[in-house]
Amino acid sequence: MTTTGADQDAAGARAPRAWWWWGRRRSVVLDVALAVVSALECGLEGIGFAEKASLPVPVGVLFGLMVGSVLLVRRRWPITVVLVSIAVTPAEMGYLMGVVGLYSLAASEVPRRFTAALAGMSTVAVYIVTMVRLRQDVAHADVDQQDFDPSGWYVPVVSLFMTLGLNAPPLLFGLYIGARRRLMESLRERADSLEQELSLLADRAEQRAQWARQEERTRIAREMHDVVAHRVSLMVVHAAALQAVALKDPQKAVKNAALVGDMGRQALTELREMLGVLREEVPKASSALPLAAVGRAAAAAAEAAAEDSGPCLDALEALVEQSRQAGAVVELVVMGEPRAYGAEVEQTAYRVVQEALTNVHKHAAGAEVVVRLAHREAEVAMQVENGPSDAAAADAHLPSGGNGLVGMRERVSGLGGVFVSGPTDAGGFRVSAVLPVLPVGEPV
Repeated sequence: MTTTGADQDAAGARAPRAWWWWGRRRSVVLDVALAVVSALECGLEGIGFAEKASLPVPVGVLFGLMVGSVLLVRRRWPITVVLVSIAVTPAEMGYLMGVVGLYSLAASEVPRRFTAALAGMSTVAVYIVTMVRLRQDVAHADVDQQDFDPSGWYVPVVSLFMTLGLNAPPLLFGLYIGARRRLMESLRERADSLEQELSLLADRAEQRAQWARQEERTRIAREMHDVVAHRVSLMVVHAAALQAVALKDPQKAVKNAALVGDMGRQALTELREMLGVLREEVPKASSALPLAAVGRAAAAAAEAAAEDSGPCLDALEALVEQSRQAGAVVELVVMGEPRAYGAEVEQTAYRVVQEALTNVHKHAAGAEVVVRLAHREAEVAMQVENGPSDAAAADAHLPSGGNGLVGMRERVSGLGGVFVSGPTDAGGFRVSAVLPVLPVGEPV
């Protein structure tokens, strides 16, 4: 990509020009004007200096012009300006340079100990020159007016007031401007740091929102899989049995058809309850809350849906009975004293058994199944073990997405439990999970 001359001119016009040590054009104009005025002042005062020092007048004027022009570098080298003004104080020239030099020194970033030392030197020099000049004027007044009799304190006190009146205002004003400039710079840096922090917080909020959305998608997919997969699998098994016995045993076919209808209605009811909570909660949250809160609202909606319609361990007997009605041989063994657990613990335990039975219907049709539930002091354990598939059983050709075991592992790990699954030596399959016990009503 090439750049035309007009583009370069426009870019140059937008970019700030470098003015040596000046940051802005008006600073250059101001310092040049002050240097010109100071040079003219010192040039005029150089005439008197040349007469007192018995020098040619052009030499005194040239010396004054050179001294006065030093004010041009007051922003870059304020110490140099003050030292030159102190050096020419005995020559009674450079008053403007002394005033502006003290202001520039006090407003600069020069260490305060150097500022105090140079300000003291300038004050002493001005005080001495002022006192000498005033004493000469008083002596001339004594000659001209015999009745003028100044006391011994008059010359020192008046010289002190004149010196302070000349040096104190620029020094104090420079200190104020320097402090104000540093304050503004610190506020600007603080504003920049706050802006960076806000940007980082916004990025983190976006990351948390993305994480919450991903977690919510996973949660909804897991809930939908658990609700749909088991009941639809049983419906397919019953439908296959219904097709097999429709002509041979009409009474059994009617019974199977009724079971298919009941399971379909139960599945639809659970889906409606879950989707209803999501439709009510998530849009309200997304319209009134920022992006990071939408994910939390969605997660809360899913948790509310699970708490409202989620099953518990008391429903395990009904779950096992449904598999028995589908033709499976299922034995339920409960060990320990049954008791109530936290909502998520009971729902997770139920879902693990439900998904394990669903896998049996999908992959091990006709196999004998043993469901074990153990109530222990600090945990609850469940195990679903099936034997080898019955070769004589008809395959229902149920599809499998491979998400059942993954979902079970995620559920159990999310509660701090342990999940193990794998084939058995007898040719079957075993699913085991152990969940830590939470008291009733305690959040996970």
